[in-house]
Amino acid sequence: MAIQFLILAAGLLLILMGANYLVEGSSGIARKFGISEFVIGLTIVGIGTSTPEMVVSFISSLNGNADMAIGNIVGSNIFNTLLILGTTALISPLIITQSNKKRDIPMNIIVTVLLVVLGMKKSIFGLGENSLTRVDGAVLLVLFAWYLYSSFKYSSKTDDEQESVNVKPVWLSSIMILGGLAALIFGGRIFVSSATELARIFGVSDKFIAITIMAGGTSMPELATCVVAALKGKGQLALGNILGSNVSNILLILGGSALINPLSFKGMTMVDLGVLLGSSLFILLSAYMFRKNKLDRIEGGILLIAEIAYMWFLIVNV
Repeated sequence: MAIQFLILAAGLLLILMGANYLVEGSSGIARKFGISEFVIGLTIVGIGTSTPEMVVSFISSLNGNADMAIGNIVGSNIFNTLLILGTTALISPLIITQSNKKRDIPMNIIVTVLLVVLGMKKSIFGLGENSLTRVDGAVLLVLFAWYLYSSFKYSSKTDDEQESVNVKPVWLSSIMILGGLAALIFGGRIFVSSATELARIFGVSDKFIAITIMAGGTSMPELATCVVAALKGKGQLALGNILGSNVSNILLILGGSALINPLSFKGMTMVDLGVLLGSSLFILLSAYMFRKNKLDRIEGGILLIAEIAYMWFLIVNV
């Protein structure tokens, strides 16, 4: 057991190192090509830090373990919003732009609602089964392609990103991004593997492992990236990372997983999905609460309290 804890620590160290290089490299690319840091966070960083979730969910789908595939994504998105955005906002309040309010945050909500509707169509409409079919998966993947296209099409640097800075060469920024992603992915896999082994030793269910240990582990890259971004004063990169990761998790990862094998939602409860939807709605509400157009420290505290309450609910109902 001691060895598993050492492996856990090694994975976390790799994740932290990878996050630092990923943020620096991505910011360099954004400045070089006139792409906003938010869009870089939404796409390159968001998708890149979702790679551990992709590996876990695709393998779980191939093995016919829908609880692990879906629980990993639902748990990761909840973890991303409640714990990671909450922690990031406590470190440094995040500005919510008009573009975030009109397009990016609503997209996160729409995609989450779509997942609930498609996955729980029998419970909601009395149609089919509570599952994501291959057709559902194809629809999600088509939406993901459109999402990427529209993100870059409407990308532009905001005034606060036009500062005069020493821009790293593209080749160096690219190496930093690839090296950062490699460290994040490898570190994430080590972390998840050791965390899962420890969970097995203590004898808990697949769903509990997926929605807590596995989801938290595969979301470590997002956590590390957002904390580093917040400390470096790159709030839009952090916000873009979480929104991009959440949307990518649903459209790309669950879409691809459902194409591999239809995914049953029988392991999901309305509490799990309700927390998922509620957390995405809270980001929009934050733009109008307390200090407008900011995810402030008060909202960050609320998000963290909600995460603790949800984890307590899961532990009590194991």
